Amino acid sequence: MRRFHHEQFSDVRALVDLKGAQRISVCIPTLNEAPTIGDIVRSVRRDLMEAVPLVDEIRVIDSGSSDATLHVAAEAGAMVHRSSEIAAEAGDLPGKGENLWKALHVAEGDILCYLDADISNFHPGFVTGLTGPLLTDDGIDYVKAFYERPISHGGGIESQGGGRVSEILVRPLISMFYPELTDVLQPLAGEYAARRELLETLRFPTGYGVEIAHLIDLAVRGQATRIAQTDLVKRVHRNRSEGDLGDTAFAILRVILRRLERDGRISLHQPLPDVHRRWLIDAVSVTAVERRIPEPERPALLEFLDAASAGRWNEATHECF
Repeated sequence: MRRFHHEQFSDVRALVDLKGAQRISVCIPTLNEAPTIGDIVRSVRRDLMEAVPLVDEIRVIDSGSSDATLHVAAEAGAMVHRSSEIAAEAGDLPGKGENLWKALHVAEGDILCYLDADISNFHPGFVTGLTGPLLTDDGIDYVKAFYERPISHGGGIESQGGGRVSEILVRPLISMFYPELTDVLQPLAGEYAARRELLETLRFPTGYGVEIAHLIDLAVRGQATRIAQTDLVKRVHRNRSEGDLGDTAFAILRVILRRLERDGRISLHQPLPDVHRRWLIDAVSVTAVERRIPEPERPALLEFLDAASAGRWNEATHECF
């Protein structure tokens, strides 16, 4: 699997020449990201739209933020959308993956670059490093980021330790069942770029299972050789609690298990449960926490559009028939 460094694509004017008539959309899913979204949008607009016309549009797709995310993003120069208002006939489901799927409905780019909204050390290399391989090599269709992931610990920052769900859950599973993906350094990285024509053929789990779903589906199609990776050096963002990570892991596990059964690699003898049960323990109490995490999936966009135009879209189940 080919690897690059974002500095290989630091000549942005050369990338503009290679882009030609293609359009590039930067798409950012958000939910209460007011502290960081403004700097990301301003950087992309200043360095990659106004200084050099590499990026054609910045789309922020929001899940219903209760803070100033929408205002901050719009003021910084993004085109802001509420996920619930995009493709209304498809309904509205919660989750990051839903926002990424909805972005395909409104973004006009031939290449989409997805960025997480909580990056506090953002630099233009996040965009040039991910889109550069697509502009320079027709044999690449999907580019994942990798980087050092610091983690907050004991009031300080340790250089390693982020990406806990990847290392504890996802990497062991792909080592067992999808070894063709073991070269992917950060399978859950939220920063990646891909050609629209490919993205329109992929299913999108509506939550945090979307990234691993894409990789598995590409591998099963025999397209893992068309995936590349770019070193973005370091990604600094807010660290999530163990409880939140447990919920994320539950969603991802559901997505992986569904694919393992689909691909004939395991046999499930009963439906997967969709309730994650965990405990909060402190000095005075033990509290049970239950959260329903069904992690439904959106169909490939081309399939959805065909079903919707033919009256084969079930609004109640959010599925084609």
